[in-house]
Amino acid sequence: MKTTGSTILITGGGTGIGEALAHRFHDLGNTVIIAGRRMETLVQVIGDRPNIHALTLDMDDAASVAAFAKTLVADFPGVNVLFNNAGIMRMEGPLDTYRDLSDAEASVTTNLLGPIRVTNALVEHLGRQPDAVIVNVSSGLAFVPLVIAPTYSAIKAAIHNYTESLRAVLKGRIEVVELVPPAVQTDLTPGQKTNARFMPLNAFADQVIALFQKTPTPREILVDGVDFMRNAETEGRFDDTLAAINPFLNK
Repeated sequence: MKTTGSTILITGGGTGIGEALAHRFHDLGNTVIIAGRRMETLVQVIGDRPNIHALTLDMDDAASVAAFAKTLVADFPGVNVLFNNAGIMRMEGPLDTYRDLSDAEASVTTNLLGPIRVTNALVEHLGRQPDAVIVNVSSGLAFVPLVIAPTYSAIKAAIHNYTESLRAVLKGRIEVVELVPPAVQTDLTPGQKTNARFMPLNAFADQVIALFQKTPTPREILVDGVDFMRNAETEGRFDDTLAAINPFLNK
């Protein structure tokens, strides 16, 4: 991936990982477009940076995605990098007999259908651009689930496989990269931003940028520590890793 002189779209650019990467890619000399539901939040992220732009996007709405793609390509015809980063994380009670499925359904719509819709809307345009890249943000939970977030974990596993398929289909046309975060100090879930066991956001973003600057760009962007989950099954320690990230299972 060319990390300077590109035009980069980051969905979910109003908070957390998206915000941090938007700032870093901007500071490397890229044009950055951040997308999200709330314009006021996006404007705060832009601050006084002259080459970050904002567009509203509701990834839960297929018509909104289609309209967004038309506006994006019209206003920023040079866009050549897509970061599918937007997402939500809802905790569920998988053993509850009468549990409400609204959280699971919302997660599937936002975290799985959303990136598929955005990719589908932009892939033809990206395929015509030089140095085109699609980056899908999965999670360490794609490889070892957090059992109180079963739908989220399953969706991230699906994103991993979707990315593998895209890479094979788009070979020679669009570079496809998977970014695999560990638990990072963001506002994704209550209390996550201040959890001392999680990776500080700035440290995460710094490592991500350094890995993107490698030549060639790794197929998977793996910061320090996430290989504990990424490689658990191949290294024959899946059960131990599952127990380590779900300690309440032993109670």
